[in-house]
Amino acid sequence: MKIISNTMFGRITCSFLLIILITSCKSTYKTQAFKKENIPTAPDYTKEKSWAVLPTKYSEVFKKYASTNLDTLQADVFYVYPTLITDKKDIRWNVPIDDKEQNETILTKAVTMQASAFATSGKVYVPFYRQAHLRSYKLYNEGGKQAQDLAYSDVKNAFQVYLKKYNNSRPMLLVGHSQGTTHIIRLLKELFDGKPLQKKLIAAYIPGIRIKEDEFKTIKVMNSPNQTSGFIAWNTYKKNKYPKKDKNWYKGSVTTNPITWNLDKKTTLDQHKGFLYTNGKLYKKALKIEITDGLVWSTNPKFPLRFFMSFLNNYHAGDINLFWQDIRENALLRTNTWLKLHK
Repeated sequence: MKIISNTMFGRITCSFLLIILITSCKSTYKTQAFKKENIPTAPDYTKEKSWAVLPTKYSEVFKKYASTNLDTLQADVFYVYPTLITDKKDIRWNVPIDDKEQNETILTKAVTMQASAFATSGKVYVPFYRQAHLRSYKLYNEGGKQAQDLAYSDVKNAFQVYLKKYNNSRPMLLVGHSQGTTHIIRLLKELFDGKPLQKKLIAAYIPGIRIKEDEFKTIKVMNSPNQTSGFIAWNTYKKNKYPKKDKNWYKGSVTTNPITWNLDKKTTLDQHKGFLYTNGKLYKKALKIEITDGLVWSTNPKFPLRFFMSFLNNYHAGDINLFWQDIRENALLRTNTWLKLHK
């Protein structure tokens, strides 16, 4: 499991790109036993304050990326953000949903750079949840499992409130990244896979985690751009680079082409529709990709700080915003296709 850093989400400075080089150095996590008394208060998803995004509370920044005809949208988007608590000195297993610093990062970074790509396809719902610390993956048997289970319980509760209070039998896109994908996978297995709710699934966009093709019983990988009712996944690295610890970690996992959305193994610069950067600008024809076994290999994107990007091998943080416009157009295509098929 690789971290979702703030690097591709942060301010446009040289220093923020160098953060990855610093945080990638080995060090020991400070931790504590997972104890009941340290568990943050459970969110109440019937209250607006427990939601980062609702169609009735889009931020001014988010509105720039959303449909101008919100009331005419016929689908919903349920998005779960990635791991944002990564400080090795932070001993908490889970973050309370009233943590102001965490919430600011969620709204200004993850929501703006990721969830925004889907904001023309449907009404967007993003729950705050008691996210598990990054170390929950590395120390899975030492408290990590309990931390992830707690985080997932929030996501599931939020989704069930969403279904009851907001959905009104509308079709939906499920979107996650990194830890968000971990939770969406569980949600799909428990509530969708081979169950009546699967009929309402337009597509699941779940990059940033290793996923096998047979992960689900009845939800299939989608291999064409207008295919619906399935899932897509990918993990992005610099061309010819592999995960540090295990070159074969992603081998055999689903590797969707996030530009052509088909089985093409390579793309050209002209095919890339746009990388959304933190300055709010879209950089078109910025990169080429090559599909290898388990990884999407990308060239160094063409954007203002590409020199600093050349020091990075793991593009995990940019799994979505590197292909922001490509995803935006594809999500809309799949949504419109689903709606036509279910008139």
